[in-house]
Amino acid sequence: MVTVDITYDGDDLDEILDFDYEAVAGEVIDEILSEENCPYEAEANLLLMGPEEVHEINKSERGVDRTTDVLSFPMVAYETPSDFAEAEAKEADSFDPETGNLMLGDILINVQKVKEQAEEYGHTKKREFAFLIAHSTLHLLGYDHMVEDEEKIMFARQEAVLAALGITRDIKEGED
Repeated sequence: MVTVDITYDGDDLDEILDFDYEAVAGEVIDEILSEENCPYEAEANLLLMGPEEVHEINKSERGVDRTTDVLSFPMVAYETPSDFAEAEAKEADSFDPETGNLMLGDILINVQKVKEQAEEYGHTKKREFAFLIAHSTLHLLGYDHMVEDEEKIMFARQEAVLAALGITRDIKEGED
């Protein structure tokens, strides 16, 4: 089971994310951890932000001078995705000393992009948000998509998790 600490400073969050985004984030991350056979209770930080804030962090942390939909900052640098023995080897840096939970890292989501991309792709904001959570969580576990073979694996995993949760592209606004 995962504990998700959510931070957002804006006033319009409930208008943009008009579904139970806290429950969706927890369900998606839990499903991924289950699929990846994570043997630990875990925690993640979810920061919901506007485009300017994401742009600034993308520029300062990655050297990319534009906004994006999601950024991931893992606590463990996995050489092999979901190799939890690597977290155990780095125990002091990987586990919360108070709770004993595996610290996954930070997920930063541009809430405006959730809305825009849902409209662009013709599916719900819930589906887009869940996709970004799945994508980012897999990054936190060491997956990447820089080469075609890795991309196929990562994208297949995120789609399988969303399908298992019934969060598919074919649900229309008002059905979720």
